Amino acid sequence: MHYPPLSEVRDGMRIDWDVRLTMSDGVTLAADIFRPDDDAEHPVLLAAGPYGKGLSFAEGFAYQFEALLRDHPELAEKSSNAYQVWEYPDPERWVPDGYVCVRIDTRGTGGSEGAIDFFSPRETQDLYESVEWAGTQPWSNGKVGMLGISYLASNQWLVAAAAPPHLAAICPWEGASDFFREYTHHGGIPSEFLPSWMPYQVTRIQHGRAEAPTNPNTGRRVSGLAVRTEQELADNAIALADVMRANPFDNDYYRDRSAALEKITVPVLSSANWGGMGLHSRGNFEAYSRVGSGQRWLEVHGLEHWTEFYTDYGVELQRRFFDHFLKGVDNGWDRQPPVQLKVRTPDAFFLRHEQEWPPARTAWTPYYLDLATGGLGSEPPAGNQEIGFAARSEGAMFTTPPFSQETEFTGPAALKLFAASSTDDADLCVTVHLFDPAGAEVLFATASEPHGPVSQGWLRLSQRTLDPSRSLPYRPWHRHTAAAPLTPSETYEADVEIWPLSIVVPAGYRLGISVRGQDYEHDLPGRPVIAYGREIRGSGAYWHELPGDRDRPAFDGTTILRASAGRRPYVLLPLVPNE
Repeated sequence: MHYPPLSEVRDGMRIDWDVRLTMSDGVTLAADIFRPDDDAEHPVLLAAGPYGKGLSFAEGFAYQFEALLRDHPELAEKSSNAYQVWEYPDPERWVPDGYVCVRIDTRGTGGSEGAIDFFSPRETQDLYESVEWAGTQPWSNGKVGMLGISYLASNQWLVAAAAPPHLAAICPWEGASDFFREYTHHGGIPSEFLPSWMPYQVTRIQHGRAEAPTNPNTGRRVSGLAVRTEQELADNAIALADVMRANPFDNDYYRDRSAALEKITVPVLSSANWGGMGLHSRGNFEAYSRVGSGQRWLEVHGLEHWTEFYTDYGVELQRRFFDHFLKGVDNGWDRQPPVQLKVRTPDAFFLRHEQEWPPARTAWTPYYLDLATGGLGSEPPAGNQEIGFAARSEGAMFTTPPFSQETEFTGPAALKLFAASSTDDADLCVTVHLFDPAGAEVLFATASEPHGPVSQGWLRLSQRTLDPSRSLPYRPWHRHTAAAPLTPSETYEADVEIWPLSIVVPAGYRLGISVRGQDYEHDLPGRPVIAYGREIRGSGAYWHELPGDRDRPAFDGTTILRASAGRRPYVLLPLVPNE
């Protein structure tokens, strides 16, 4: 039982609502199609996600929508926003320029049949078949591009690796590419993001849910016409927390849901966010470095993860890319520098292009931790040092002297530690801070956190084993395939990956590195933002207290940092020399 397809002309677009796409296993997916009202063939922009293709952005994500229009009122001048939905491109910005926009509800969500299983091989096969369907429709010129944010970006890597013949280019905007290292675990520590996110953003519009909102343009229920019982709904939705507890290491379950990036050969515009710690940055940097395509570009920006996708800055960049590869327009994109960065300062950004990532001129600079004084300096302290702190505490802070001149750090970073624990395990939560001359921490609007630090990294000490074939001095790569429990009080070498950062440190400001055994929280006054029913206080919705994991005694001991001759802890930072 499904809503019948409905075709109408509205706001200069031919809109086909609730078109059924039949997959190879017989399951049907629901799609909305926005296209020019003519009989011509056009390039296609396709996206598929679990948020409800008909759920109004203004209703479903009111806080984000209101902030977007408040801070960027020009968006209301370019579109009525009547067809805006979360993380999809706005058809009113694309159809007038001769594009077809196809929106699909992923399996088990919205109007689509089946069971929810995020990024599963079956979901990727659905996308493959959907791309091929779109590429052969009468209104298609045979070239399909993919464009969307977050979930709608992450699945682009997966289907592009499968190489559907009609896929011509992809633009994953802040999309993770490693299911274990980005979506479910950070440094081996389980993230509560997905189990927290799912009931608030996905199961509320699960296919067959009777109380779901309606599409304001059609009056149809976002979850489809069919109605499922509560038991049927539960049976058709993956229990993420249970799956994570049953799969504590990087195994075939996670690898089946992580992209084989080297197999991607279509043109790629990979867009990351400096403030995307926890989900919205690492995957874009890794993918840019590893995709097999000879036509690849990296763009990096800041602010909230939904903002620059919709602003003129983002739309114009996306349009130039797709005009070139889907329409064949000679617009100079083939001469676009490979890397475009919005370099971050304490209160603004400035645009710069590079020829590679990380920039070849980067001076990888160690800053040594002084465990006795809390200093962070260019010379290693002498003698043996040791500092201990309760595992569940704010730990220890290390800061540089005030910088004597403006200094830029842009790129990935890594922290080398020599650590011990009073138990057989310990978690390290590392944060990079910026302090102004008065000692106040400078915080930033990040992808999903209004007041975030410069960057973050994590490591579970029992999963400290590196893969030497993939590790770089500035980006350690951990195997995460097994645990190597600690002998209490014994010292272990540990390399913490810090997600890529960008900050121009003004003269008089200081950098800090904190090592703690709990999530970073700022101390700002006032009522914090609520996400998924919980407060976010500096680390976004990337909490690391999954029940059944860190509530074990192993993570409630004392963590010890040590230094001695030949074993000096340091953070390796990407200093970019002044040109």
